[in-house]
Amino acid sequence: MQLIDGVRVKELKVIPDGRGRLMEMLRSDEDIFAGFGQVYLTTTLPGVVKAWHLHKLQTDQVVCVAGMIRLGLYDDRPESPTFGLANEFYMGVHRPLLVRIPPLVYHGWKCVSPEEALMINTVTRPYNHREPDEHRLDPHESHIPFDWTTKDG
Repeated sequence: MQLIDGVRVKELKVIPDGRGRLMEMLRSDEDIFAGFGQVYLTTTLPGVVKAWHLHKLQTDQVVCVAGMIRLGLYDDRPESPTFGLANEFYMGVHRPLLVRIPPLVYHGWKCVSPEEALMINTVTRPYNHREPDEHRLDPHESHIPFDWTTKDG
């Protein structure tokens, strides 16, 4: 798959032992690390779509640590070499990934597991409550060519 310009993906390694498991997500000495502003947890209930949004200033670095999601990305930057390109990733407990989402790339996800999905997001800027860096579109009615419905077959 051709990645949207600026998007990076890291396959995560789960290390189990007799006590449980460990999964290193993001290190400041890795090329994929874009910086630190804050880290937060967000959850999504089964079948729910949280989309579309973008940030003008911050980079998101997302990992699904419980459940499974279908992550959608869309490059709406006219000056980008990948303008108009969409990416899709199934990620979570069965496919541990970290996906770095650059500024101005629309993104969102749908929980595709029967249990709630838990997302960890390490962002490059702290949330500004007075002037949020959050710009939204309707998940089902926008110019983004992405269909959130589940396809059987």
